[in-house]
Order: sequence, then structure tokens, then C-alpha cells
Amino acid sequence: MKFLRYVEKVPGAQPVLGLLSQNETSVHPLSSLLCREMRTMQQLIVSLKEEELPLLAKASQGDGIPLSQVNVLAPIDRPLHDILCVGVNYRDHREETKTDLPTEGAVHHAVYFGKRAHFILGDGEPIPARLDLDSQLDYEVELAVIIGKEGRDISPEQAEDYIFGYSVFNDLSSRTIQKQHSQWLRGKSLDGYTAMGPCILHKSALPFPVEVDVCSLVNGEVRQSSNTRFLLTSLPQIIADLSQGMTLEPGDIIATGTPGGVGLGFDPPRFLKKGDKVECRIPPIGSLCSTVE
Repeated sequence: MKFLRYVEKVPGAQPVLGLLSQNETSVHPLSSLLCREMRTMQQLIVSLKEEELPLLAKASQGDGIPLSQVNVLAPIDRPLHDILCVGVNYRDHREETKTDLPTEGAVHHAVYFGKRAHFILGDGEPIPARLDLDSQLDYEVELAVIIGKEGRDISPEQAEDYIFGYSVFNDLSSRTIQKQHSQWLRGKSLDGYTAMGPCILHKSALPFPVEVDVCSLVNGEVRQSSNTRFLLTSLPQIIADLSQGMTLEPGDIIATGTPGGVGLGFDPPRFLKKGDKVECRIPPIGSLCSTVE
């Protein structure tokens, strides 16, 4: 099941939540299916009951409002907290960024950082590039994990119980600003430098631990191509690490890291320019497209 936020292409329409049809040509308003009003994805995550999933699965087999009549928005446009990110979590990305790998036998500690997002771009929304502040604009395709219920001190074995679903994430980055500071918050957090979508795929659609292809293209050229099975810190371990002494809440977003092939990793670097089209793909979830404006 794939959950969306969308707005109908009629005057005065407001964003609502929807369920994508199985043939992915139409959308069903969730408020009608579940007989309650929900305006945000966080409200759905908190209120959705296990026994309602078969009802939604059956409803998705029929036709709803044609996608041609709506604009699909970011599934979560205003996150509850800063996004929780994992840095250099693929070996090839560590190598291209010249980040030291742990020596054999040493304990590996993941790199965690926060990314502020005043708003999140959805599929098709342009990137408001601030090339006047930093011309080194970079892309990073990632699997995003959406937390489904409150938890703290979660074990790796319990991790899936706390997941609601998954989305495609583009961790846009200002590389000059990022390198100017010993922490990455500012270089990752300019307004409009976070994109996610086009939907949230419910966790029931994927076996756990999740092994999915992640890929990015710039102007049709494949730049990144890997699979989440190559994560240095696994998804269960990420959730366990972040929840130790720190409460995770429904709707929290975890970006699990990007593989090699970012613009910074080329010699010479290949950063984004105005007019460039970036496409981030995770096939079971969908494609997230953005054009630099």
C-alpha cells in the first residue's frame, strides 16, 4: 500500500491524504475510506489500526480519482523534528569522500547528524537553489524510514515493529558550507534542500530487513546505483542506536545514507547547475524527480 498527500486541480482545493490504487493510475481519499478526518500523514500514522489494513488493501484494487486530476505533494511536508540522518553509510561513499573506514576488529560507530527542513519538497517540485550562497549543490539518494509509533531503547530485533513505512529521499547538500563547519547541519539544511516522495510505502509491502535498489540519475545519466543490503550500519541497528535514551516518535524521518556516485566524488566534481534534473529511484516505492531552479 502506498500513501500520498495530494491536492485536486480545482479552485480552493486543500491538501488531503490518499491511498494509491494498485495500478497506480488513481488515488482514493483516505478520510472517506476510514471515516475520519486526517490532514497530515502524522495523523494517519498515529490513528491507523492493524485491522484497517485489509480494508485499505481491498479498496486499492478499485479506481479512484485519476492522478491526472491531482497534484501529488510531499507525503510529509513539515516534519515533527529535524530529520535524523546517517552519514557515509556505504563503503563506496566512504571511499569517494576519503572518510576513514574502521580498522579490522574495531567497533564501527555510525555517523549521525540532524537535517533541518522548514519544508520538504515533493515529486516534481523545483529545487530553490541558493547558488549565490554555495555553488557546490549536490544530490544524495537515500531510503527514508518513517517511524510508526513512539519508542525508546528499541532492540534491533524490535525495530520493524516501530516502522510505519518507507519513502525515497534526496538529501541535497551545500558542499562548501558543509566543509566550512565541523558539523554538517548548516550545509544540509538550506530551505528547499530536502525532497521526499512520491509516497510512503507501508512496511507490509517489503520483507525485513529491507533490501532494495537505490539509484540516482542527473539529466538521464545514472550517477548512483546500489542496494540497501550494502549499508555499513543496518536499518535495525540504526533504529536501535538512535533510540537508546532518545525517544523516537510517529512520523519521525530517518535517512539511512547514500551510496557512492555523488557529485563531490567525481574528479573533477560534478555539482548540480540550474536546469539540471535529478531523479532518485527506489523501484518498490517509486521515483522522486526534481529540477534545479
